[in-house]
Amino acid sequence: MRVTAYPFLLAGTVSVGAAALCLDWDPEHVSPLFLLSVISYLTVLERLIPHRRSWHPNAGEWRWYGVYFLLTMVASAFAQYLVSAVVSEVATRETELNLWAEMPAALLTGSLASYLVHRLGHTNAILWRLHGVHHVPEKVNVANNGVNHVLDIVLAQGTVQLALSLVGFSRDSVFVVGLFVAAQGYFVHANIDVRIGRLNHVLASPEQHRLHHSTDLSEAGHYGSDLSIWDHVFDSYTWRPGREPVSVGLGDPSSFPRTGEIVASLLHPLRRAKGPGTGSA
Repeated sequence: MRVTAYPFLLAGTVSVGAAALCLDWDPEHVSPLFLLSVISYLTVLERLIPHRRSWHPNAGEWRWYGVYFLLTMVASAFAQYLVSAVVSEVATRETELNLWAEMPAALLTGSLASYLVHRLGHTNAILWRLHGVHHVPEKVNVANNGVNHVLDIVLAQGTVQLALSLVGFSRDSVFVVGLFVAAQGYFVHANIDVRIGRLNHVLASPEQHRLHHSTDLSEAGHYGSDLSIWDHVFDSYTWRPGREPVSVGLGDPSSFPRTGEIVASLLHPLRRAKGPGTGSA
């Protein structure tokens, strides 16, 4: 199971994308159903092959995470609306690439935009006030992948979607790439004992993302949540076989409200900073 779990996820992603294109399925119906299927699959794996049993959410955390997940979905939809409004005014063309050449190009473009805005979320003091909400939990699991500030989601997803739209990638390529990115985003956050070996140098993984959440900034890095190549390019790749964070979360927990304090977390960017200005620690 530890060997086959990730290939099965990738195969399922490719199959859904191919079926949707061939059978002309509506992306607005496929995407949410696919996301819920991925989350369910990874949640089951967390019980069967957990990385750390102590990282399982308790009943209270499930409730908090559920609220954050709904807020994240609303913020994502709002980001799409904003991008659609902007692109309708400024976009002038569509790419002329073949679909099979276009999808890798769309993945690289979107991944680079995601990497850059994510890294800024850690290095810019103002943006960290938003993104740091995601780093408050002292666990890394599927459920708390949705713990985000709504404005952080609007900024991050809006940037990626705007980059893809302005280049002019087709609706089909963006849809298929979006399935892969969604699956990867939850996979890397999963509390599962899965190792992908040399693929770590191309694709992001839970092994890398746990380091990203480390309280030790010297090993954190890994701002890519789909591909790891940009971490290599921009010198933020710290993973090596067997490397594990001693602890995850914030080095100064008092610098942000606790995850269960949802309203306080949403209002946090408006309050005076009490801890380190940037970084997950």
